[in-house]
Amino acid sequence: MTGAETPDRVDLPVTGMTCAACARLIERTLAKSPGVSRAAVNYAAHTATVEFDSRQAHVSDFISTIEELGYGVPEAKAPAGSGEPDYRLRFAIAAALAVPLMICGMWMMSPWLQLALALPIVLYSGAPFYTAAWGALRHGSANMNSLIALGTGTAFLYSLCVTLRGGMHVYYEAAGTIIALILLGRMLEARARGKASEAIRRLMDLQPPTARLWTDGVETEVPVEQVRPGDTLVLRPGERIAVDGVVAAGESAVDESLLTGESLPVDKRPGDRVFAGTFNRSGSLRYQAVKVGRGTVLQRMVELVKQAQGSRAPVARLADVVSAYFTLGVLIAAVLTFAVWIFRAPAATAMVNAVAVLIIACPCALGLATPTAILVGTGRGATRGILIKSGEALEMAEKIRAIVLDKTGTVTEGKPRVTRIVPADGFSESELLRLAASAEQPSEHPIGKAVVQAARDRGMALAEAEAFTSEAGHGVRARIEGKEVVVGRPGVTVSVDGAAAGEIEVADAIKPEAAEAVRRLRELKLDVWMLTGDRPETAERIAREAGIEHVIAGALPDQKVVEIRKLQGAGQRVAMVGDGINDAPALAQSDLGIAMGSAADVALEAGEITLLRGNLNGIAEAIELSRWTMRVIRQNLFWAFAYNTIGIPVAAMGLLSPMIASAAMAMSSVTVVMNSLRGHGAGWQSAPRSFAKNRSVR
Repeated sequence: MTGAETPDRVDLPVTGMTCAACARLIERTLAKSPGVSRAAVNYAAHTATVEFDSRQAHVSDFISTIEELGYGVPEAKAPAGSGEPDYRLRFAIAAALAVPLMICGMWMMSPWLQLALALPIVLYSGAPFYTAAWGALRHGSANMNSLIALGTGTAFLYSLCVTLRGGMHVYYEAAGTIIALILLGRMLEARARGKASEAIRRLMDLQPPTARLWTDGVETEVPVEQVRPGDTLVLRPGERIAVDGVVAAGESAVDESLLTGESLPVDKRPGDRVFAGTFNRSGSLRYQAVKVGRGTVLQRMVELVKQAQGSRAPVARLADVVSAYFTLGVLIAAVLTFAVWIFRAPAATAMVNAVAVLIIACPCALGLATPTAILVGTGRGATRGILIKSGEALEMAEKIRAIVLDKTGTVTEGKPRVTRIVPADGFSESELLRLAASAEQPSEHPIGKAVVQAARDRGMALAEAEAFTSEAGHGVRARIEGKEVVVGRPGVTVSVDGAAAGEIEVADAIKPEAAEAVRRLRELKLDVWMLTGDRPETAERIAREAGIEHVIAGALPDQKVVEIRKLQGAGQRVAMVGDGINDAPALAQSDLGIAMGSAADVALEAGEITLLRGNLNGIAEAIELSRWTMRVIRQNLFWAFAYNTIGIPVAAMGLLSPMIASAAMAMSSVTVVMNSLRGHGAGWQSAPRSFAKNRSVR
């Protein structure tokens, strides 16, 4: 996939970022690189996504650019934030030296001793801040590292000058303690971000590293990367499925919960689909590989979640605009603070107050407010079988006021099913079904298959069909146990030896959860519509069973688009839910396209949200999740803005020491991340009802 029309894409882990300004600096610099069509850096996920023309650029160019800015790109596929062990070591050294340094400062002990204790903290523990600040300065930018470097560097250099001149009033302990506290905050933040990324790591860990290749009756264990479409693989009880495929032989029960959120194991027989990462509970299977590598449902999930977590919601634009000018404003505020205090107090006091302004104003919490909430929301959705493709989709889902449901495959099962059996006198329901199913066994007609399936579901032993004949549109005829059995079409009327034996009603029945799902959507104050190309009488019947009030029937694909536009013209934000190729235009026209899990690939591409389980309750869960996530984002933004708005003037008035400011700044970032993480543990009380009932990750 090369060339300008279909750009290559690479996701790079980035270490060393300490605020949203770092992410913007990297993003802006990468975007200016030759051959790059788009660059996006996610501070919360610590990843850089670059789309580029491989004829003009190479991944190594991007790595060099990032490293020139003072950040790192680890080669290992470790989660972003893998710099945390380095933070731990740097913090351990800083903390070990900061304690005696503070004691020395309190007792006004030798400045030379304090210098000896502070030097390793500044030169080693604080090195990442100074390196990143220098990289930003070289590119004409400033970020949180600039504020930290300027604040602690000023305190250290001022104290060094005093020491060299033989003075006693030094502030080494301020510089050392600030660095230690900020490193502590980075450690806690990195740990919290790690929890936020658990969902996507669990997904990535689901695919087994090897597979059992079956060749001419011989099993060979090979790396999963070597499996090709068409290969036959062997699966034993207790193993995970390596790639997407179709069962060729054997029967088993497969646990697909970690992929779809569905708790009950799914029975698998020859012809059934199986998916990479799902867990084989009981029997042995042989299955043929269909999709491998990035083509598997599991890898598509991972890619979609990564894509969503790397995107921005429109609500984040305000924070981006503010943060872009925030650092410059803080530098001006610090200079003004120093200028005002220098006429009222000693230079040391003016310097300390200016440093406090620099430290308290770091916009770290502001930069974390939106991406951490999106990270958690999309990750949590993935564990429930809800794939949200972008921050925009997450935000739009909250604004939806009308839900338009396709009928076939969405509200209904999408395949014929026996719904009623009416035997004539002299026949029982079971005997009527057994005879009809026995006659239909050789048939390929969907109605015939539905009759046979109904009999098998009831555990019936079917008789062999002799003298079988089939006439298109009229039904089948066969001799069953010496009796002439005729099953007529289009309705399934059954006669035995020329006498009426009864009727079997076959219809596309609504999904078992349809009525409950519609009720839940109404509870969310949403208007529910059904839009279908089916006949009005059929559509009305299905709508009544599901509890849907608004029905539009007989709509062809282009007419569905027109109907969506009518609702939008009436001022409604509309979500369209569908699963077929004919739904793709309507999905694209709607404000939010939701594709069901059984959807064709084109519908999956058209929809902004995909429900892997194909369960209608997932619609309400997606809406509830979006509302919860947007509520958390607004809370985060409020506290981040309030924190900086209050903190800067307090520090400027000399009421906040640099050490307390650094502790408060670090904890503000941790608070924002922990607020976003409420849904991942016992703190999910404020999350949506459906998620509260499923707090444990299956």
